[in-house]
Amino acid sequence: MSPDPGAPVFEVHREPALASPVLVVALEGWVDAGLGAATAVTMLLADAEDEPLVTFDGDHFLDQRARRPVAHIVNGITTELTWPRTEIRLGRDAVGADVLYLVGPEPDFHWRQFVDAVVTLAKGHGVRMVVGLGAFPAPAPHTRPVKLAATAPPSSADLVTRIGIVQGELEVPAGVLAALELGFGEAGIDAVSLWARVPHYVAALPFPEASAALVDGLASVAGLALDSSTLRSAADSSRRQVDQLIAGNPEHLAMVRKLEESIDASEGNALGVDEVPSGEEIAAELEKFLRGEEP
Repeated sequence: MSPDPGAPVFEVHREPALASPVLVVALEGWVDAGLGAATAVTMLLADAEDEPLVTFDGDHFLDQRARRPVAHIVNGITTELTWPRTEIRLGRDAVGADVLYLVGPEPDFHWRQFVDAVVTLAKGHGVRMVVGLGAFPAPAPHTRPVKLAATAPPSSADLVTRIGIVQGELEVPAGVLAALELGFGEAGIDAVSLWARVPHYVAALPFPEASAALVDGLASVAGLALDSSTLRSAADSSRRQVDQLIAGNPEHLAMVRKLEESIDASEGNALGVDEVPSGEEIAAELEKFLRGEEP
């Protein structure tokens, strides 16, 4: 039986009084190289309230076969199922400013309805700005600071210039974040998505420097007080591990040097797509190295 088209697609658990919050969007299921956005939002949610403000209807928006619930079994007895949930949670920055987080699985179905629902909720809470988080693999060396690129609807074009411009025209598969950008643009709410460029040869592994760059970018563009020092410490350790492997292989060292030259020569090109050297060999060895195996 198909769901009732008039049935609510989300449940509001409570409606606290908020002061012009920022809405941060970090949904699972789309491009997130190096777990940049996932790690960033995990740190940001550490001080968030346990109870969500809003829960979206998983039966309506999610494919349960693709995102299966987790069964809790005790001595052969299935006691409960933990269902995947997309929700809005409430947190605060270091000085007490309200921050809302849209987290959980990206919807599989009914994107337009999801966008309408999120925009309606954001307007009801007086959201002043929406910031999406993501990360993509790029021809960038780990020896250079992670740079951010930005996307935004036409009404928020000024925010893109503050972060980093993607030169030229691109046609790429879209996540629901792109649909949300346009929805918020039409609603007159500032919206921008921050994308960390993760070295392509470590894109399949956690890369905390990308997460730190996203947190710092969020703080800057939204005027929030956020601390990325824990992520920066983790990034230093990760970088030393990569350095150790690179230094022991002349071919890998030459590849990193080539990437450095390419990225230094392409200032202003946020994607750095002029030349993309192959990273398959170094990626395979780095994965083994960072997992504790012999390269």
